[in-house]
Amino acid sequence: MSNATTSSPLKSLSDEGVSIWLDDLSRKRIESGSLAESVATGHVVGVTTNPSIFQAAIGSGEGYEDQLADLAVRKVTVDEAVRMMTTADVRAAADILRPVYDATAGRDGRVSIEVDPRLANETEATIAEAKQLAWLVDRPNVMIKIPATLAGLPAITEVIGLGISVNVTLIFSLDRYKAVMDAYLAGLEKAHERGIDLSTIHSVASFFVSRVDAEIDKRLDKVGTDEARALKGKAALANARLAYEAYEQVFATERATTLEAAGAHKQRPLWASTGVKDPAYKDTLYVVELVAPGTVNTMPEGTLKATADHGEIAGDTVTGTYDASRADLAAVEKLGISYDEVVQQLEDEGVSKFEIAWNDLLATVTSRLEGSEAK
Repeated sequence: MSNATTSSPLKSLSDEGVSIWLDDLSRKRIESGSLAESVATGHVVGVTTNPSIFQAAIGSGEGYEDQLADLAVRKVTVDEAVRMMTTADVRAAADILRPVYDATAGRDGRVSIEVDPRLANETEATIAEAKQLAWLVDRPNVMIKIPATLAGLPAITEVIGLGISVNVTLIFSLDRYKAVMDAYLAGLEKAHERGIDLSTIHSVASFFVSRVDAEIDKRLDKVGTDEARALKGKAALANARLAYEAYEQVFATERATTLEAAGAHKQRPLWASTGVKDPAYKDTLYVVELVAPGTVNTMPEGTLKATADHGEIAGDTVTGTYDASRADLAAVEKLGISYDEVVQQLEDEGVSKFEIAWNDLLATVTSRLEGSEAK
């Protein structure tokens, strides 16, 4: 299956217990066989999408012309058109990944689709949208992405409690990550009470990485001292590594192990936003420095190719780093950079960026529907 000349670092990464997911999807990638090839020879065992990815894919128009023409003839609303196109892509990708899902008993072979980002601060609407997306895609290997906003937390619990697998997205802070794990466990407890087979429910928690460095590095540059410059590129790794420590602690509790005994799975940490933002950094930084068993790394194509080409996988680079990671974050705080302020800003910006991308997508599809109608 694997191509040793191009994929040996990816195989090494997989062998360390890291599931490699591709952070990209488009009709062209599906129809050209590119996704199937990545699964067959590139150690890709999952796919994640987000509003920005769909905006780029559908905005390009490639592969969507016939469906857009049909939707225009039916005079559907733009929201319905977008939902039909995105769920069609996710359904097709899920079918391509179904053998992986079957071979891993549901652990991998997953394709994620996000609830409408405009609902990020509306609990009930998020729950309703998650149920609708799961029904529309109608594949056991779909994961519904729900943002880890305060309104998203109870939605996560309810959706998990209905037996729907969830990818929790836009996690930046350690406190919020702990709240996400609590929401997941509460959802499993609800599902158990309802008689749902816990072994059928899977979840990942998408902890964002590179954006933390992008914001903190900018603030370190403003401080401008040698001490500040020496801390650049350290905060994001420290934050993610401490998230893994929290994961180890939470899933060792009696509450979690009792659920596991009843068939439940751990909610795996997923490293998201793993493409470097600063060209001065090694392009595989957020892959090779976040190797730990039981994790997922979802990579944009450029990062995946860079890792396949020259990634140096040197075993577990997370466990045993916790004291040093705490020291790095403390040193940043000591310079007057507020961790709490940074992570809240990043969450707000993350929600806003996805909402902007979604609105751009709606505008693009509106124009394409009108163009198709005019023909």
